[in-house]
Amino acid sequence: QLPERELERVMRDFTTQKANLLLCTTIIETGINIPTANTIIINRADRFGLAQLHQLRGRVGRSHHQAYAYLLTDAHAKPTAQAQKRLEAITMMEELGSGFYLAMQDLEIRGAGEVLGENQSGEMQQVGVSLYTEMLKRAVRDLQQGKEPDLSQPLEVVSEINLHAPALLPNDYCSDVQERLTLYKRLANCEAEDDLQALQEELIDRFGEMPPQARALLETHRLRMLVKPFGVAKLDASESQLSVQFDATAPIDPTKVILLMQKDRSVRMSGPDKLLRKLSMPDIKARVKAARDLLEAVKA
Repeated sequence: QLPERELERVMRDFTTQKANLLLCTTIIETGINIPTANTIIINRADRFGLAQLHQLRGRVGRSHHQAYAYLLTDAHAKPTAQAQKRLEAITMMEELGSGFYLAMQDLEIRGAGEVLGENQSGEMQQVGVSLYTEMLKRAVRDLQQGKEPDLSQPLEVVSEINLHAPALLPNDYCSDVQERLTLYKRLANCEAEDDLQALQEELIDRFGEMPPQARALLETHRLRMLVKPFGVAKLDASESQLSVQFDATAPIDPTKVILLMQKDRSVRMSGPDKLLRKLSMPDIKARVKAARDLLEAVKA
C-alpha cells in the first residue's frame, strides 16, 4: 500500500495527464471522478461482484467523450455459472439509470437472506424476486387484517378479462421492447384508480395521444380492478353478450340474481357460477358499463 503522500502524487499526475496509464486495485471504485479517463481494463472480471463491476465501469465515461470498459477473463479457465451471469448482466445494462436493474439482477443471481431468519441465503431465487415480493406482500396484508395467510394459494387469483378488442401497447406507439415490458409490469402493479390514472397521464405525456389498443389495455385493467371485490374469475364481453363467471367465495346474493332474471329476460344462468346477459354493446365503454351495472345489481 502506498503512503498517503505518494498516493496523492500519483493520482495528481494521472489527473493532470502527466501519466496516461494508472495501474491500481479496486480502490478506485469509490468516489474517483476523472473526466479525462475514457478506457478501463478490468483483469479477471469474473472474480468481481456485479456491484463492483458497475462501480468500476462508472469510473470512465464521465465526460462527453466515448468511453470503453474491457472485461478480461482467464483464457484457460471457464467462468462459473454465476460469474457468467454477472458478466452478461453488466454487458447488457449500459444505459443511464441501469443501476437499479443491476441490483435486481444481482439479487436474482445470489439469492437473498431469510426475511425472518439469520441465514444469508433463502428461497427467493427459487421463485424470482418479483414473485417472492408479491407473495410476501399478500401474506403481510392478510396478517395485518387478522387473517391466516392461505399458503396453498399464496398469490391472488387475477380475473380473466376479454373485451374482444386488441389491448396492448403497439410497436409504433412505444418502440422499445424493454420499455413496453416495464410499462406492462407497472400496469399490472396498479391497484387503485389513482395509480392507473397517473400511468395514463404519463403515457400521454411521453408518447402522445393513446391509440385505441392502448386505451383498450387501460380499460381492461380498470375493469379488472372493478370486478376484483366481486370475486369474478372470468368476464367476457362481446358486442351482443356479457358473460360473468364467479369464484366460490364471490359475495353475490342469490336472491338478487333470481329477482334480476325475473325482471330482465335477457339475463340467465349458465351453470351454477356463470351469469349471462344479452344486450348490445358496440364499444368498450358500453361493455365496461354493462359489466359494472350487472355486478352492482347482484352484489350481496
